Amino acid sequence: MTTTSPNPYAPPTAPVSDPIDSKPQAIWNPNAAANWSLLLSPAFGTTLQMLNWRALGEPQRAAIARGWVVASFILLAFSLAPIHSEEVDRLLRLVNVVYVLGWYFSAGRAQVRYVNARFGTSYPKRPLGMPLLIALVGTLVVLALSFAISFLTA
Repeated sequence: MTTTSPNPYAPPTAPVSDPIDSKPQAIWNPNAAANWSLLLSPAFGTTLQMLNWRALGEPQRAAIARGWVVASFILLAFSLAPIHSEEVDRLLRLVNVVYVLGWYFSAGRAQVRYVNARFGTSYPKRPLGMPLLIALVGTLVVLALSFAISFLTA
């Protein structure tokens, strides 16, 4: 009885793992990120969700989220600009509200649905403490800059 040996001329093989079956990387709770964005700024949630998409292995969705991040910081910069017109100030507040709601109900909630459909509630979670601390410090800096700009331009 002869046993067959592997073909010595065959190309080398490597173990193949299925990325869907492998353990997912830890992500921030997308629902908490979206909800905190309503209080802090969409810049908070868009950044965390962009990083979540990367960790989830979704580069196309991460690229779309990066667009939301850029738009969030541009809107934040416009909010800091010294505006002396009440009409422009009211329009900017309206744009901010529409932007936050538009992001929240489109992209923000989309990641929540994705994670719930793929993992349910059993996925490795990253703690939100450090991102919230950074956001709090960032908010205080923005408020200080806003106050300084208003004071210097008055």
